[in-house]
Amino acid sequence: AAPRHDAERREQDAKGHLERQVIDDSAKAEKERLVLLGLQAESAAIESTGASKAEAKAVAAAAEIEGESQVHIAKLRAEAQRVAVEAELSATEAQQQAELCFQAEMNKLEVEKAKQLSEIDTLKFQKSVGAVGRSTIAAMARAGPEMQAKLLKGLGLQGYLMTDGNSPINLMNAASQLTGGAVTV
Repeated sequence: AAPRHDAERREQDAKGHLERQVIDDSAKAEKERLVLLGLQAESAAIESTGASKAEAKAVAAAAEIEGESQVHIAKLRAEAQRVAVEAELSATEAQQQAELCFQAEMNKLEVEKAKQLSEIDTLKFQKSVGAVGRSTIAAMARAGPEMQAKLLKGLGLQGYLMTDGNSPINLMNAASQLTGGAVTV
């Protein structure tokens, strides 16, 4: 999840940078257009006399003011976009951090649960062995397999295999023997 979040953050950074570049380029083009308009206005002023010269300067001044306002608006939009991208990035990072903390806590709880269940099983087994006694367990180990199964069932124990430690166990055939030949290996 972290590489995906990192890739999303880099993508958003790249988008923000590209948008700021487009806005900056627009502002530069607007400045150049202003210069062109100024030069055009001066050219018209030279060709005409009196009132037309004054009118041309007024038009140039208006165009310059308009251009400067467009540049200012473009800068404000770029700043607003940068702030929005940073806010979104911060929110995404905060969400990812919260998810990581939550998952870490859930993992800790799962480990604690497994540990407690293991302790309960161990305690249950110890109490069962203590209740039956070591001599009874030794007698069970010497008894036949049918008797062992009945005694283990009576103790509520399932999935245990009793052996005296001297006889080897063929685990390849153990499953099929325990299930009456229903499992094939």
